[in-house]
Amino acid sequence: MPVTDPTVDPLRNLGVRATPTGGALRVWSASATAIELCIYGSKDPNWVAESIPLQKDDHDVWSGTSPNLVAGTRYSLRASGPTGPTHTFDPNLHLIDPYARGLARTSSGDWRCYVQDDAFDWAGATKPNVPLDHTVLYEAHAKGISKLNPAVPEELRGTYAGLAHDTAIDYLKDLGVTTIELLPVHQFVSEQRLILQGLSNYWGYNTLNFFTPHAAYASREAQFGGTGAVLREFKGMVKLLHEAGLEVVLDVVYNHTAEESKTGPTTSLRGLDNASYYRQDADGNYTDVTGCGNTVNFAHPAAQRLVLDSLRYWANEVQIDGFRFDLAATLGRDEHGEFDAKHPLLEAITSDPELQAVKMIAEPWDIGTGGWQVGNFQGPWSEWNDDYRDRSRNFWLTDIGAARTNGVAPIGIGQLASKLSGSAGVFSQERGPLASVNFVTAHDGFTLADLTAYNQKHNLGNGENNRDGTDNNHSFNYGIEGPTHDATILSAREKAIRNLLGTLLLSAGLPMITAGDEFGRSQRGNNNAYCHDSDLTWLPWEREDWQDELLLISQKLLRLRRTNPALRPIRFGIFGETVPSATQMDWFNKDGLSMSIEDWDSPNERTLQYLAASTPEFEEFNRILLIVHGLEAVETVRLPEHEGVASYELLWNSADDHAAVNTHTPGSKLILAPASMQLFLAHPS
Repeated sequence: MPVTDPTVDPLRNLGVRATPTGGALRVWSASATAIELCIYGSKDPNWVAESIPLQKDDHDVWSGTSPNLVAGTRYSLRASGPTGPTHTFDPNLHLIDPYARGLARTSSGDWRCYVQDDAFDWAGATKPNVPLDHTVLYEAHAKGISKLNPAVPEELRGTYAGLAHDTAIDYLKDLGVTTIELLPVHQFVSEQRLILQGLSNYWGYNTLNFFTPHAAYASREAQFGGTGAVLREFKGMVKLLHEAGLEVVLDVVYNHTAEESKTGPTTSLRGLDNASYYRQDADGNYTDVTGCGNTVNFAHPAAQRLVLDSLRYWANEVQIDGFRFDLAATLGRDEHGEFDAKHPLLEAITSDPELQAVKMIAEPWDIGTGGWQVGNFQGPWSEWNDDYRDRSRNFWLTDIGAARTNGVAPIGIGQLASKLSGSAGVFSQERGPLASVNFVTAHDGFTLADLTAYNQKHNLGNGENNRDGTDNNHSFNYGIEGPTHDATILSAREKAIRNLLGTLLLSAGLPMITAGDEFGRSQRGNNNAYCHDSDLTWLPWEREDWQDELLLISQKLLRLRRTNPALRPIRFGIFGETVPSATQMDWFNKDGLSMSIEDWDSPNERTLQYLAASTPEFEEFNRILLIVHGLEAVETVRLPEHEGVASYELLWNSADDHAAVNTHTPGSKLILAPASMQLFLAHPS
């Protein structure tokens, strides 16, 4: 039995690596008693042309070499081991190498690994490295974004190449976003339940392998273009986006795998070392904190290393700019199943020398005990802020609905104000407002337009009798469920969309727009459209007039965010101090006076004037005034008087985007339309 040098990383170079005489394979398994490398004939992917027993070292790494293990060669693994409740070895199963960089399917539906051809000419293209305070995320589906784009050649629609088409890039640039966040693009499969129902997993949160791009999103030419063609198309997409100054963030699903529950398909980790890779009790019952049938055991170093190596590969060899971690709380669960903010994996992800300057975004929860961990991640992590989502929706939607029914809104403006200013009550002083990923919608849930059109979910098409999807939508339909021709209702809905977009794009923090929200895309009330690969979920490229107008407003709001540093502080301010790259905030009521406790809390006083001044390090000084009015009644405000402010210039009015650009003096009165926002530039005296 070979023994490794203790000074050398024992888990180095897992997977296939080229050698002068072919290739070497290294696979980790602590429980297996034998692992066999199967190499297939070049003409028949089902014929094992060569079988090589792997040798195990003192660190549970199995290795072997073959002159035939070269680019394009298909291979699989077969593993034998003990029986017992935590083991599921079957020496007849052909398994996927967890580190395989290429996957192909046989005519019978079986998966085969293949040795990847990684060659690619980046032609000098580099990562844009957009500063976090300038970053605007755009969550999109790699297929859905171009599937209906008429300017893209038909054979490229819905592909990586289609996403990087000139018209798509121009659209993103004109919109003003900086970073496209793609729903999962690791190779995935549909769940067995969906297949039996004749449905498919469109979103992709059912990962088969952590190193391989999803082949179905490549063009047909790439899919049949031989070894490396799919990966080259993917890298070509990244290259073109980078050349346009756009970043690429991947939504990654490491918390569970496509092997599902104990009775699900065994394709890789379960067949190699079920006892080590998956959380389970002594009787082999899976501990499922993901809701997907299994949970990867990140208390084990091998599972931690699998994630780190995958991240390094995508960040360095594929030039990915960042990652959004699905159910990230799962990655921080220790050997007792409890979340630890200083878990070795979470700390390694942000401290690894090979992952520096890579954006790391956590979905900071899972469904297990103690799973909601918003605000508890450490260091440079940014986190999805679901409280921001809910407070924004409540203020502009459900509170308005409640006021119509009860005559008064349930709460005042204080909770929304804390979100506008960066959620300091959630994220620590050391982390600052950019720890908060602000969002009003995401891929799961109602679209922004549907929030204003539906009180209830409409998910019958998902095949679960409308049981799936959340019932806690914080939405308001303004009197009619679904589509309507009522002009009054349509006007109120459109203004609510503008208010929500304005809140999102004028708040301190890291904003994320869901693709299509910028022009009011609808999913017809479906708030869990994960199993619909159709025009229900694809991004429409033909719009109605009101949607074109909304798109222009979205572009304007993004431009205002970009040109006003006071809206995007890096640090939280400290009262009485001047903190560099923070924002000095002053809060006034409708009378232009400093806010009192009653002003913050009273449901009858839902009008706020927020004066924010930058404390610049790298940009020019800037001060803005944001007025938020959350009652469906006309209101008169007195503009605040403040040292150093000579006048206020109107930049945007959510009630009238065509309002004349007027200048107002401090202390003058201003009439606010019902339920609206106004943004001003404060000119210095």
